Amino acid sequence: MLDEIQKDAQDRMNKTIAILEEGFSKIRAGRAHPSLLEQIQVEYYGSIVPISQVSNIVAEDSRTLKVTPWEKEMVAVIEKAILTSDLGLNPQTMGQVMRIPLPPLTEERRRNLVKVVKEEAEQAKIAIRNIRRDANSDFKDLLKEKEISEDEERKAEENIQKITDDHIKSVDDKLHHKEGSLLEI
Repeated sequence: MLDEIQKDAQDRMNKTIAILEEGFSKIRAGRAHPSLLEQIQVEYYGSIVPISQVSNIVAEDSRTLKVTPWEKEMVAVIEKAILTSDLGLNPQTMGQVMRIPLPPLTEERRRNLVKVVKEEAEQAKIAIRNIRRDANSDFKDLLKEKEISEDEERKAEENIQKITDDHIKSVDDKLHHKEGSLLEI
């Protein structure tokens, strides 16, 4: 029973870290990467789909993305979606191919992105601590129902704390790495 609670908590903490990594990957550090456009949605035959499902997106070089829609009529739709997104990108359409030059990040924009990254990391830490709290609550319930002893509860809480500390350290490491890549010119 205790092992199941600990495994569940660890799995949930791992998912929190995965979500954090996904969020970090969407924050660009000045280099072109196809994942930058992942959150952009376009209308395709009445459905809203991610841009990657209606086009091919590649990094042409470190500062340029190339978007090639699979259907000619999607060029204008994709271009409008990119322009109206909050990414501040301006696609240049040449026939059926769009090139999206990425402007260099200013020092102020880099500092703002660092603040955003720190906020995401803090949210991940809060989520991890909430998972720890839930697990500890489950342990207390088991103790109250006399299914485990006080020593078992204390040992389980110590194990959850170790797991929590490891995941918090992982969040801090990922934050430090992302800050470094954002501030690097």
